[in-house]
Amino acid sequence: MNASGLRPLIALPCRFSESASALRYRAEVTARALAEAVWRGGGEPFMMHPAAPEDVASRLARCDGVLLPGGGDLHPRHYGDADEHETLYDVDEDQDAFDLAIARHALGAGLPLLAVCRGLQVVNAVRGGTLRQHMEPDHRHVVHPVAVTPGTLLAKIVEDAQVSASCYHHQAAETLGAGLVPVARAADGTVEAVELDDAPGWFLGVQWHPEDTAGTDPVQQAIFTALIEASTAP
Repeated sequence: MNASGLRPLIALPCRFSESASALRYRAEVTARALAEAVWRGGGEPFMMHPAAPEDVASRLARCDGVLLPGGGDLHPRHYGDADEHETLYDVDEDQDAFDLAIARHALGAGLPLLAVCRGLQVVNAVRGGTLRQHMEPDHRHVVHPVAVTPGTLLAKIVEDAQVSASCYHHQAAETLGAGLVPVARAADGTVEAVELDDAPGWFLGVQWHPEDTAGTDPVQQAIFTALIEASTAP
């Protein structure tokens, strides 16, 4: 609870969807597992309509933290790549513009930010980094261990436990953006988590999906709880 006795409000940008069960038209959705992980950690998930990126500063003024979730691929022009790999999917310019604006503002304002999968990639692009458009082999439907760097924020959150990452991504950070530091890697060298050495506020980016098992794995839930705790701090 924050000073007013309320759960900290965690902005969770919605994802566009062409169809959803029980809805007649296109939808805006949030993974239930993400919302539940925020709630379980003591936060109030606030599903944000991904529109008006120019207004994110005023819209986020009421929020205590941000969870930038996974989703479709970021258009490669946002990280300086003129080519489009044939495996790109669910690219949406409106979604890109909104997520990029959210990441820029949260980082600049020191608003606590947890970036998951695509979210990490968005932050990397904002910081001037690049992405590998397609990995071979990719990390979709894969669960694998990650090696966490001792002494980092992530290591403290998971209390140096063995981390098993539930992954669903065919892209990954290639060149890290300014200030981003790798703090976890897969056995093949893929960057699986990043922190910022010059962040004005709390920040963590993970390439895997901790929400997949957060309901049963305290190590994964701890990542969301850490965001809530950072969002509760005065």
